[in-house]
Amino acid sequence: MKLIILDRDGVINHESEHFIKTPEEWRPLAGAPEAIALLTQWGWHVVVATNQSGIGRGLFSMDMLNAINDRMVKTIAQAGGRIDAIFYCPHAQEADCACRKPKPGLMLDIADRFGVDLAEVPVVGDSLRDLQAAKAAGAKPWLVLTGKGQATKEAGKLPRGTKVFADLAAVAAELTG
Repeated sequence: MKLIILDRDGVINHESEHFIKTPEEWRPLAGAPEAIALLTQWGWHVVVATNQSGIGRGLFSMDMLNAINDRMVKTIAQAGGRIDAIFYCPHAQEADCACRKPKPGLMLDIADRFGVDLAEVPVVGDSLRDLQAAKAAGAKPWLVLTGKGQATKEAGKLPRGTKVFADLAAVAAELTG
């Protein structure tokens, strides 16, 4: 099975310093829906793994997260793509849960659900914690320079073996070219 795991904010859609709290605030990054469509057309299973501490902080509800994700899924479908699953951590950082990136819990849950070994699975993110979670789970850390990606690259300390791409379209080109 060809599986790719994507962070949401900063990879698929624009970041917000104040959290994405409504479907109207969710705006796709240029080319991201089309990149997911290309991956889908080439037989990739696309899974989203995202920290959503806004739930744990009381900034938005589960119903609102579902509405935001519904908008994302529909936008990607309109471009010809598909999201196979969305895994999220709803906990605030203080909860010290196993699923909040940089811990590998979300990645391990995905591996279990899809019955895959993560050794060849790219995990695409824009923050150090995305890359650390990938590495801790035994997956391939891939950084995109969208969202917080450029600042993450400039800060250094990337896990060994991290590949760097301009954006999700460049990732899709790498995997389908």
